[in-house]
Amino acid sequence: MTKKPSPPPASPPPPSLKTPLTRLFFIFLTLCSLSYILGSYRSIIIITPPKPTTENQPKTFNHITKSNSTALTTHPPQDFKLPLPPISNLEKFNFFELCPTNFTHYCPCQDPIRERRYKVEKMLHRERHCPAGAGEILRCLVPAPEGYKRPFPWPKSRTEAWFSNVPFKKLTESKKQQNWVRLVGDRLVFPGGGTSFQKGVKGYINVLKKIVPLESGAIRTAIDTGCGVASFGDSLMDYNIITMSIAPRDVHEAQVQFALERGLPAMLGVLGTYRLPYPSRSFDMAHCSRCLVPWAEYDGLYLMEIDRILRPGGYWVLSGPPINWRNKYTASDGTTKDPKKELARLEDLARRLCWRKLKAKGPIAVWQKPNNHIACRKKDSNFPKFCDKNDDPDDAWYKTMDACITPLLQVGNIQDVSGAVLENWPKRLNAIPPRIGLIPGLKSQDFLDDNLMWQKRVSTYANVLKSLSSGGYRNIMDMNAGLGGFAASLSKYPVWVMNVVPHVVNYKTLGVIYERGLIGTYMNWCEPFSTYPRSYDLIHADNVFSLYMNKCDIFDILIEMYRIIRPKGMIIIADHVEIIVKIKSHTDQMRWHARLLDIEAGPFGPRKLLFVDF
Repeated sequence: MTKKPSPPPASPPPPSLKTPLTRLFFIFLTLCSLSYILGSYRSIIIITPPKPTTENQPKTFNHITKSNSTALTTHPPQDFKLPLPPISNLEKFNFFELCPTNFTHYCPCQDPIRERRYKVEKMLHRERHCPAGAGEILRCLVPAPEGYKRPFPWPKSRTEAWFSNVPFKKLTESKKQQNWVRLVGDRLVFPGGGTSFQKGVKGYINVLKKIVPLESGAIRTAIDTGCGVASFGDSLMDYNIITMSIAPRDVHEAQVQFALERGLPAMLGVLGTYRLPYPSRSFDMAHCSRCLVPWAEYDGLYLMEIDRILRPGGYWVLSGPPINWRNKYTASDGTTKDPKKELARLEDLARRLCWRKLKAKGPIAVWQKPNNHIACRKKDSNFPKFCDKNDDPDDAWYKTMDACITPLLQVGNIQDVSGAVLENWPKRLNAIPPRIGLIPGLKSQDFLDDNLMWQKRVSTYANVLKSLSSGGYRNIMDMNAGLGGFAASLSKYPVWVMNVVPHVVNYKTLGVIYERGLIGTYMNWCEPFSTYPRSYDLIHADNVFSLYMNKCDIFDILIEMYRIIRPKGMIIIADHVEIIVKIKSHTDQMRWHARLLDIEAGPFGPRKLLFVDF
């Protein structure tokens, strides 16, 4: 029997899928492929936020009552004459285009065209009137002006700015003799002059500090109404006093924009119909230099608003008419009333507010608010009424002013300071603010823990923002400031921070922030901010989008952030990972350069950071 030849050696069999390791490998490979496909798909779709219901729509005019509803005129809705993408067609756009150049300096809530619909009485037309309809809301990106350059670094920006950034000559011409601002070649120069600063703002401050203890550390926060180009606030920085400079967008074009370009705290605002957007007992000093406010009119309404925001023992400084009535014969409201009689009315009103006149020297007069209201409550019937006990003195978002005195917290002795004595600066920054004990649910330990948390977080931010310590950022906004820990942790850097407390949060902490010696404002981020485009170098948004996700379209918040950030600026968005993923998809549509980082708590931490630079 012939033996069959042996078959050639067979090639090795393919790996069996029954082998556990092999099966695991193929499962892992399949999952990776599916994840990649899903990720690619998610990166190109547009995630449309839920459309707000009618009750969640921002109500811009919801504080206009029947009694003053006649302020609305019959002017037709504003026509921007722009090809703005309708809200309903957002899903058709993968990114947003630049607005036309006539929007370069656009302030949505202070539009001079829209303000024509409102009465001039009590400056209602200068108040916030924000776009509300689909045809008005901005759906494009505000462009920088031609020739825009990065502002000079601090402190050089105090005295110089590029004219191409703020190309307005009106103040350089109308205030030429008063040295507000000069145009020298391609630069704006700020020599420190002013209508009442005949010897310059330095000479003005030298007179003031003989009356008010500017160098003691007891005065830290100030407000300057009708601020001009903020030369007063600039000079107070030499005394570690931070000033909220406010002025309306009026015939003195771009004065607040000049201030911000200089690296000084400022925002658009006016003493008009509504309360200023600050809590009661916020400022150690209030200042008005020929700010044209009719202090004695409307039953003393505006002086009572200053009284509301002044701390117990705070100072009110007034210069110009009617103080120097012997030399100037124009009243503070710009009319030809008898300024001597106006001064008499003003002094009588201050007396009935229980203010004490400290001194009048040259063009300056200074009054001081009482430390408490024990003596005031014993006054005669001619004394102005106190506000109702149910009226929240810290409610200041579209809250109509009332001619009444905001009562101070009761004390046991006439020598006591209502609300407690604050530490002098800089101890005030990290001392436990007295208001912590007045906010239900907040304790001193919460404040201390918050401080430690933000010190760690800001240290993390500084590792990414290398130029923070060298002056690469000057104007900073915190869109959801909490207790002010972010701003406090930045105090060692050459920056200032606008601390924003959204009016929808549970804890109204803006008063705490002011007691720390910081400044800020209330805000509704469903509306634009009261500032000019390109105001801030760095915007910090911690849990802002999760706060507003179901209240308005988050696209609008992103567009507003773009409007107020400077070219070469940075936005830090911190939120839950799911929110960050949605925001990242939007920033990709808008062709922004965004980096997703999880450097704080590692890859498994729920809080993620999105760094967006321009």
